[in-house]
Amino acid sequence: MIYPICSKCGKKAVIFIRYNGTHLCQTHFCEFFNRRIKKELRKQGPLPQGVIAVALSGGKDSLVAVQVMRDLVSRQEKRELHAITIDEGIEGYRPATLQIAKSFCQTRGITHHVVSFQDIIGYTMDNIVSKGNLGACTYCGVFRRHCLNRAARDIDARLLVTGHNLDDVSQSILMNFVNNDLERMARIGPHKKIQPGLIPRCIPLRSIPEKETTLYALINNIEVYEHECPYSPQATRGTYRDILHKLEMDHPGTRHSILNSYLALEECFSQRFPPADLNTCPSCGEPTSQGQCRTCQLIAELSSQS
Repeated sequence: MIYPICSKCGKKAVIFIRYNGTHLCQTHFCEFFNRRIKKELRKQGPLPQGVIAVALSGGKDSLVAVQVMRDLVSRQEKRELHAITIDEGIEGYRPATLQIAKSFCQTRGITHHVVSFQDIIGYTMDNIVSKGNLGACTYCGVFRRHCLNRAARDIDARLLVTGHNLDDVSQSILMNFVNNDLERMARIGPHKKIQPGLIPRCIPLRSIPEKETTLYALINNIEVYEHECPYSPQATRGTYRDILHKLEMDHPGTRHSILNSYLALEECFSQRFPPADLNTCPSCGEPTSQGQCRTCQLIAELSSQS
């Protein structure tokens, strides 16, 4: 059997990058991967000194995000890496990824914080699904953002890194455009203006396809959990994922084009929808643009349904 060879060195290739037409061996793929991480971080602003937190779900993308950030800051005295895992309370799913996250941090000497929906919100995700009137991902998205920001602020983090990859970001852009939600599109990270009480976000994997983060994890012996959240099939995001997959197969580079189109319009969005003036939620003390934050509104609705 004839294997494709690396376009750089002639060794056996481990991947074909369809959108640029190159075959890469393990070494040159990792160089290609890390070079884009550093480029993204430069574009998204200099890393601040102090605590840098990474949202660690235990899935491949968040594990890779922690790994690449550790490689960057491990030898820097003025920066300290922490990982934050949100335990939503999903039986049959979260315990396994939580154990992966804990083991990953222990073997690499990374300070790990676990925050649960039960402790902060008062309900597990399984409880919420059984009583809530909205889709599971609606509750989960709002509550996860609340818990992550709160946990990051509690450890005095100066930056919150997430593991969203190119597939995630391009799906979000397309969804917001189709739904005519340009204001939400304007709030897609990274956040350049620091709002009081909100920890700014950073997305180092933003330009890297999901397939490549998976390969990077395998090459670097990062345990990959193959199962998806049992509530994810309910999300409309799956429709956009399928559409983009088809477009990418037929027209390689579509995801990058969507991201680049957004970046070209980013300044227009920020001028049209500047950051909102924030109040303090009277119920929980978190910053909000409303009289009461969305988290507390949803908790009140859930409580009324008990």
